[in-house]
This record gives sequence, C-alpha cells and structure tokens, in this order.
Amino acid sequence: MSKIRVYELAKELDISSKDLITLLHDEFNVEVKNHMSVIENEDAELIKELLSDKKPEGAGTSEESTETKAEEKDIVEKYEEIYVPQNTIVKGRKNKNKNRHDSRDEESESGTDSEAEAPHGVIEIPGTITVKELAEKLNKPIPEVIKQLIFCGVMAAINQEIDFATAEKVAAKFNFDLVKKSEEENVVGEDLDIEEDTNLEKRPPVVTVMGHVDHGKTSLLDAIRKSRVTETEAGGITQHIGAYTVNINDEKITFLDTPGHEAFTSMRARGAQITDIVILVVAADDGIMPQTEEAISHCKAANVPMIVAVNKIDKPDANPDRVKQELTEFGLLAEDWGGDTIVVPVSAKAKQGIDDLLEMVILTSEMLELKASPSRKAKGTVIEAKLDKGRGPVASLLVQNGTLHVGDSILVGSTYGKIRAMFDDKGKKIKSAGPSIPVEVLGLSEVPSAGDRFNVVRDEKTARAMAESRKEKVKDQQQSGHRVSLEDLYSQIKEGKVKELDLIVKADVQGSVEAMRQSLEKLSTDDVKVRVLHGGVGAITETDVTLASASNAIIIGFNVRPDVNAADIAEKEKVDIKTYRIIYNAIEDVKSAMIGMLEPDYKEVVLGRVEIRQTYKISNVGTIAGCYVLDGKITRNSDIRVIRNGIVILDSKLASLKRFKDDAKEVAAGYECGLSIEKFNDIKEGDIVEAYTMEEIKRDHL
Repeated sequence: MSKIRVYELAKELDISSKDLITLLHDEFNVEVKNHMSVIENEDAELIKELLSDKKPEGAGTSEESTETKAEEKDIVEKYEEIYVPQNTIVKGRKNKNKNRHDSRDEESESGTDSEAEAPHGVIEIPGTITVKELAEKLNKPIPEVIKQLIFCGVMAAINQEIDFATAEKVAAKFNFDLVKKSEEENVVGEDLDIEEDTNLEKRPPVVTVMGHVDHGKTSLLDAIRKSRVTETEAGGITQHIGAYTVNINDEKITFLDTPGHEAFTSMRARGAQITDIVILVVAADDGIMPQTEEAISHCKAANVPMIVAVNKIDKPDANPDRVKQELTEFGLLAEDWGGDTIVVPVSAKAKQGIDDLLEMVILTSEMLELKASPSRKAKGTVIEAKLDKGRGPVASLLVQNGTLHVGDSILVGSTYGKIRAMFDDKGKKIKSAGPSIPVEVLGLSEVPSAGDRFNVVRDEKTARAMAESRKEKVKDQQQSGHRVSLEDLYSQIKEGKVKELDLIVKADVQGSVEAMRQSLEKLSTDDVKVRVLHGGVGAITETDVTLASASNAIIIGFNVRPDVNAADIAEKEKVDIKTYRIIYNAIEDVKSAMIGMLEPDYKEVVLGRVEIRQTYKISNVGTIAGCYVLDGKITRNSDIRVIRNGIVILDSKLASLKRFKDDAKEVAAGYECGLSIEKFNDIKEGDIVEAYTMEEIKRDHL
C-alpha cells in the first residue's frame, strides 16, 4: 500500500506538521513520532476529506444597517446559547456591556467597531486555527470573535477550525495583521527511517475461493466449514454473513464466501482490495476451463497470491498432472515441478487433503507477514449489505485494521451510522472485533454497497457531514468521470498518470488472441509497459468490462462485439472498447496512441440491433430474413455486420429492407421487418444484424 510522509501531507493540507500529528492521534488513534513518519494513503485521503468538510464557505461582507445589526445580535445570542460555554458568554458580555455605551456613538458615525482603536499588531498563526485559539491570540473575548465570524458569513463553534483566509478577515476587524507560519519541513539526515505503527500484531489471512462452475468451490467451502466449525459449534452456522473464520492449530483463517471472480473484481473496482490469498479450485477430471482462466487473470491483475486446489482426485478419471501441465500455459508452475505455485490435491466429497490445504494457507500467510494494529480506530470493507424489515439496514463488514466496538460512529462509503449491535459469523452478539474478523452490524442510516470502505470517526455528526460531502463528490465524479482511453493516452502518459497500459484482448479464435497478445506486449517502452491482463475467445462480456473497470484497462476486440449488457456497463463505467477487423490496425492504433500520433477522423455509431427470427429461401432472390428490431433502428442505406454467438462473421450492406410487402427506408425498435444482405445467403435464426454508420470527428485545429 502506498504511503506519504507527515510533512508532505501537512504541506498539501496547508497546516503545520504538529497539528497534523495531533489530528492523527485524536481522529484515528495513529501514533506518529515526528514529521518524517509515514502514514497510509488511505488515512491521508480520509484526513483530507475531514478537513475539507470542516472548511467554511467563503466569507462575505454586507452593508450594515441598524435593522441587520439588531438581527445579527439575535443570531449571535442564539448561537452563543448553543455553542459557547455559559461562563465564557457571561465573561464576554460583561466586557461587552462595559464598552457598549462608549462605543455606540463611534459605531454610528464610522460604521466600525470599538476594536478599531486597538493597537495595530502582527500575529503569526498556522494554516488553520480553532476559534478559541484565535480569540486567545487576538486577546479578545470568544463571543466577540464568534460575532465577527457570523458577520463574515461563517458559523463556527469555539472548538471548530477556520482557515487562514477567514481568520485574516476576523483579525482585520480588530485591526490586526495575520502572518501564516512557515514551518521548515525538510530536515537533514538521520531522521529518514520509515516508521510503522509500533504496536503491529499478526492478523489472520483473508481467503477467497474461486474457480469454474461445477468444479467444487461450494463443496470445498462446505467441507472446510463442517470440518472446522461444526465440530466446535453445536448447530453449526446459524447465520450467513458472507464470511466466516475457522481455526487450525491455534491459527485463524477468514474465508470470504463470494460468488466468484465477478464479485471479487467489482469489489476491487471500488478500491477494496480485501483478499490476501486466493484458492483456485480446478477439477482433476476437467482441467482448466474458461472461468478458471478468467479467475487467473483477475488474480494476476490484483497481484494476489494463488494456491491451486486440484479437486475431485477421488474420481477414476482424475488427472492432476494434466492440470499442472495446463497451469504452465498461464505462467503458473507447480512447486513439485520446480516452480513457486502451491498445488494441493483435495477431494471435498471424500474430505481428503483439506488439512493440507489449510496448512498451505497458513504457510503462505506467514510468508506475506500480514500485520495490523488492533489499538487504532477500525477501518475495513463492506462484504455484503441488505435491508431487513425488522432490523433496518444490515451490513456485513470485514475489519481490516484496528478494533471495531459497539457504539462506534462509522462512515461507510457515502452512508454513516452508530453501531447499535454487532454479531459474529455464528450469529452471536459481540462487543468488539479485531483485524480480519467478519461481523454483521446494525445502526447504519442507509444500505451501503458491497466493496464500500468503512472508517470509525470521532462522532456521528462528523460521520454525517462527511457522508453528505461524499455523496456530492460521487455526483461530481459521475458527471466528470475519466478513464484511460486510446484518444487521450499520450497526454496521460506525459502527465505521468499512466505508467502501465493494461489491455484486455478478445478475439474470434485462440490463435488471434495469442498473436495480439505478443504483438501488443512488444510495444512496451521505457515510459509505459503494455500488459495484456486477460485474453479470451468470444464476445466481449460483462465480466471483461468489470475487469477493465477495476484495472483501468482498455478492451480490444478482434472480429468480436460486446454483448448488450457489456455495452451498457462500458458506457456507464466509461470503459473504452475498440473493435477491429484487421490485427495490424489494432497494433498500429495502440502504437500511435502511445506516441501521441493517433488521429481518429471517424468514429463508429451503432444505429440499432436486429434479431433474425426466421429465414426464407426464394429462388432468383436468395435468403430473406424475417426480423425483429431489438433497439435503435435499421436504415436501408446503413452499413451492417452479422454477429453469430458474439463473433462478427460478415461486414456488408443491405440488399433490401421491407415492412410487410413495401420497401422501407427505416424500421424502428419494437417492429418486425424483412431484409436481405448483399451477396450473402448464409443467414441463420438467432443471428444479430447490427446497423452502424461512421461519423466524421470534427477537430479544432490550432
């Protein structure tokens, strides 16, 4: 996980390192020794968010009239009742009453407060300061300072921080000049050692089981669960929370019961890298299948270590060596063949090899040296969430660092809450949960999304404010969401945003996938490494788009098209899909994009999609297809492509388009039509005819 030094973050936030160290301690229970200490980027982002929520709106001034002054006094008095301790108000009011008579005439003549007569001075303050501290620096009563803040359009309690610009305006009212403290952050020499939390402790590994359908993922999980949980718990699992913890030789392992690599990757797309180890289940009698291949690609993209469980070894036609051979094609060489991939033969049905597999998980986790700090405030990820009729929003959380307690105020994605009750994976009520422990919690304001991050914050008020702020940011990001695309690749490389170009390649045959993979990876330069995350045969699917979204990758299709769901999600997630009929063109486009020479003058616009429902052969005419327009429209003069099982088999033009017996210029979605294709008679039921046109891109030339 990337990290940042305290002084760098303080400089970015425009506050002193000392203030930031205090904030880290008060808000997150994170102890740092000095300004050269390092903190995780995730904590840094949360601090930025916390401070941005506290920043007041821009101060504004207005012409003061007798009426508005009276109103302002009312506001001040109401505000003082709520926010300022009573003894402070009394003290302040005594001072105010003492000077009120003398200053009233001066105020009416000059429009300024009596403080204008105070001696001129220069005060040094940090980038942000609390109202109380500012009052002390100015040597003025707190209510007077709060009153001036209100006149500036800022409502702030006595312990609330205000930024330098606002403090400057208030100080000017009292005829003081403020100067921002410049802290010398860069120190020479011996203090450059990177420090971690001193109280780090070993934590259990978090394991996800993946593999092809019917290869025994569920059976394996059940076998582990029964052998390790039910023997100690009468009645077994009473409640499913998407994860559970098992014990092996006094060591704990947490299993995530996710439905597969789609869930794993969609969580990763949301920035939730929660899995430490993946168990890849491969059937000994079946070998590596398309979904196994996808799971391998997803694990590699996430840089998560894999343990291969060769299941169903009790079957007569089981062939574990064949599985090991197939694994080598994906760069995974078994340990007993001289590689570093752990391969364990198991049988979920016969309960064979389960203990060996769990021991390998423990061994791998020891190599990873997984650690966390139980003493800090908790943070982690939502595994799954739902709305329960009786209990309200219920969320299953995985605590990744710190300890979560009942009564904690938490910020979860763009929702918030206070934990009213907490249950472990067996449905038992608990008071607290440490690192790598899954729990179910009640007390959130809304149902969060799986993959949302959660953090414990100071109080519910802070959590609510930050949740509202996040909602606004999400709206803004959706409007201006930006991902890597071939068109702007060069500019992103130049700005240093892209160091690695990730691609997903789909083609009509395996030979084309390999040719594309090799040619594209050879395009790597010193500035950018080109990496093909996943290559496969067939249509571009929803899974491909999810992986592209999680990895900020571009999808390149050769003689294939995205299916309807994939196209919709790609548009929503702003994933760039490029399709080609000639391999050379795909290679040239990527090459040109990397050196900033890509000039696409035309873009393809899909007009509509038509499904072939029936075919008729007519002598002297050829094959006529009876069709239904699924979406958009088809026009008589549009270019068309015929797609069969997601693979493009023909690019051509229409020979005819009819509605009943009449020629038609165009037919819209929801209507039936008849069509024939120029010089092509091999139309089959279930084929999709996609109508498209090429539009010229107008460029602004300097």
